Amino acid sequence: MSLHAVILAGGSGTRFWPLSRVKKPKQFLALVTKRTLIAETFARVAPLCPSERTWVVCGKDHVEGVRAALPDLPVAHLIVESVARNTAPAIGLACVHALREDRAATLMVLPSDHHVGRPDAFRDALALAAGACQNGDLLTLGIKPTRPETGYGYLRRGAEKAPGVFAVEAFVEKPDAATAGRYLQDPSYSWNAGIFVFRADAMLDALQRHLPKVHEGLTRSGDFAALQSISIDYGVMEPESQTTHRIALVPGDFGWSDVGSFAALPEVRALDARGNAVSGDAIAVDCDGCVVLSEGKRLVAAVGLRDLCIVDAGDALLVVPRERAQDVRAVVDSLKSQGRSDKL
Repeated sequence: MSLHAVILAGGSGTRFWPLSRVKKPKQFLALVTKRTLIAETFARVAPLCPSERTWVVCGKDHVEGVRAALPDLPVAHLIVESVARNTAPAIGLACVHALREDRAATLMVLPSDHHVGRPDAFRDALALAAGACQNGDLLTLGIKPTRPETGYGYLRRGAEKAPGVFAVEAFVEKPDAATAGRYLQDPSYSWNAGIFVFRADAMLDALQRHLPKVHEGLTRSGDFAALQSISIDYGVMEPESQTTHRIALVPGDFGWSDVGSFAALPEVRALDARGNAVSGDAIAVDCDGCVVLSEGKRLVAAVGLRDLCIVDAGDALLVVPRERAQDVRAVVDSLKSQGRSDKL
């Protein structure tokens, strides 16, 4: 087996403003450790896949950021999308590039901006999936739910195909709260984290079946900008699960988090005695459950606060209740409408 890692770094998330900006999205932030999330992703899979078999797919605005964060990445393995076209074209493009170098390439596709608390268990799940996909199945990792989450899609698994490997019966949309509560109690449901393992040629075959125009654009015309913008889940994995039934799942419990907003940082960071996540030149006095980050050149002091996020980027300050941390994107929308590109 010839295992390659593909790190998808095309995201331009807005939920971490003011730390994240157009040319410095979430994957280039050191939100959990002293290393950026993309550098953590690169290091996490290095025991399975050395740098010479690692690829990164990103947009033009993020080339410099990737090169700075991953100096060991081979220059030829930085795949630059001319325009953003979602994950199906991006993954297909990685398949084409990997197969040019290695006709037996098996790919592990990884988001660049997630956190994994138990890397050894994560690598074990990836290795199991890599072995299980050699028959042509497309594998995905399913995350054991830890709460009734309504913001994620779910996978429903069926019969066991091999030890630790299960058929995927269905891709399930984001549920309401009551349904998510039922999923939490049912071991057949897993969170869909967008982590995939497959033979590169098998994925291209699936693209040809379900997205023939995307396949043709990748393998013949070469006009990436003309391709349909569609996710790998909607474009390939879901229809494949309904037709050929060649989608399989390896369930995993390895401390995964998508680090979806500032509110999630207490779940993945070291905390003080009262549950505050504090970093930089910052102080929290008589505070509970707060996120206080100082990335600027001034002291940030919080006193007597509960469940707030306070983030100082030097040129902009954000204050938001933790329960509304997802609404930070509204600030970005407002800045865009005001033409405040200097803060984007």
